[in-house]
Amino acid sequence: MRKRPACPICKKPAEDRWRPFCSKRCADADLGHWLADDYAIPGEPVREEPEDPSAQD
Repeated sequence: MRKRPACPICKKPAEDRWRPFCSKRCADADLGHWLADDYAIPGEPVREEPEDPSAQD
């Protein structure tokens, strides 16, 4: 028998319906973390270019 992976939020066994989470509550908590910018994907910083007013359509 395979061991179920742990929910990344509460560490309980994941449920197939909510995989990789154990419940809707944990899935919603994870979404909230993304929306609050608690998570970030590593990468190069984005350089802000000054806007050119003559380039408008």
